Amino acid sequence: MADDLTSKGRNIVEPSILAGFQEFLPKEQMLFTHMLDTIRYSFESYGFIPLDTPVLEKSQVLLAKSGGDTAKQVYRFEKGDTDMAMRFDLTVPLARYVAQHYDSLVFPFRRYHIGKVYRGERPQKGRFREFYQCDIDIIGNETLSLLNEAELVSVINSTFGALDIGDFTVMINNRKLLGGFFSSLGIDDPTEALRAVDKLDKIGGDKVLEELVSQGVSAEAAGKIIALTSVCGAPETVFKKLDEMGLAGCSAAFDEGLSELKTVCAYIKKFGVPEKRFCVDLKIARGLDYYTGTVYETKLNDYPELGSICSGGRYDDLASNYTKKKLPGVGISIGLSRLFYQLNAAGIISIDGRSTPSEVLLIPMGDTLDYTLDAAEKIRSEGIPCETYMGEGKLGKKFGYADKLGIPYAVVIGEDERDSGIITVKDMRTGEQRSYESASEFARTIKKV
Repeated sequence: MADDLTSKGRNIVEPSILAGFQEFLPKEQMLFTHMLDTIRYSFESYGFIPLDTPVLEKSQVLLAKSGGDTAKQVYRFEKGDTDMAMRFDLTVPLARYVAQHYDSLVFPFRRYHIGKVYRGERPQKGRFREFYQCDIDIIGNETLSLLNEAELVSVINSTFGALDIGDFTVMINNRKLLGGFFSSLGIDDPTEALRAVDKLDKIGGDKVLEELVSQGVSAEAAGKIIALTSVCGAPETVFKKLDEMGLAGCSAAFDEGLSELKTVCAYIKKFGVPEKRFCVDLKIARGLDYYTGTVYETKLNDYPELGSICSGGRYDDLASNYTKKKLPGVGISIGLSRLFYQLNAAGIISIDGRSTPSEVLLIPMGDTLDYTLDAAEKIRSEGIPCETYMGEGKLGKKFGYADKLGIPYAVVIGEDERDSGIITVKDMRTGEQRSYESASEFARTIKKV
């Protein structure tokens, strides 16, 4: 009677997740994890050090410089006497980390961080409240060479080349150049004007012109801004155009920014980045006000509607809220969750692959479990992921298990295989069968494929 009440009388809660959060079925998760691992490998190939920071930070630390919309989106709450918040990006925790552990770090400090961040914004297509960011940053002690800014373009080139998601272009600019030009037009605080320029791709030149004028910029000056920020192309082409416009000497900041931009472009070539993979685009401004020099945005050439898939730039005083030391840095960020969603929705990536890391399924038949488990260990020792089918049922059911998960190879081990040591392998993709002298020989063979 008690069992009936327990099983029939309980309330069943409908399984669901919160809006703005996501989880994947196995095939999607495999592809997402593959992309994540590809990015991680690329970052580490350049010597960046893995780092993780707590998801929860003290609110006074996390929000030291935040305001406006960012502060409104932060998940913040109290537990006892502690006022805490969930990290909304990976850059602010990095600034806190470097300031806190300054004496224990070696500079330049090169770190990468792949982790989830949280923002309480309105969920919509491609916008989530919990999402993965993939960041790399180089932090200097007092100074930081422009070589580092060029190297990040090389990292972007290698990373997206390895992801194999289509042709892309890294667009670069320099905030000093833009700020200096605005100053020459009598715009003392260029912050709002830069934010307007950052919207050029989204709302077009006419709308940006209107917004600049609404900020108090004269129509003539606004027209000059649109003319400058419309310049885009190969570095040599852009620099020639700037010479023709006669802007040299319009302000010290403009000249400094132009000099830095030319230097960075020259260094990018030294890193071996193909010329077709990067360009100078003078409308790239980045909306965040902490960028002080080189800024980057990356777009897929065949899918410009996806917007920037990787962005970042140079900053000189991001850690100023936590230390008096000067810690300049440069970094880039890939919003992996949004990128994955966009690529999947656009059909750029395919989710018809495997649903498991296993490349081999071993199927024991009769009294061969001990031998089968030993064979599995030998295959794993060669670096091949494999698993052993432990359930009962007909052989067709077991082959069906391998087929549904996309496991490429199935190995049936009966008493004959146990006694002879020879194994017969079925390629689940083609249906072909082949015999090998041992499990180790089989593993070494497919390892070469």
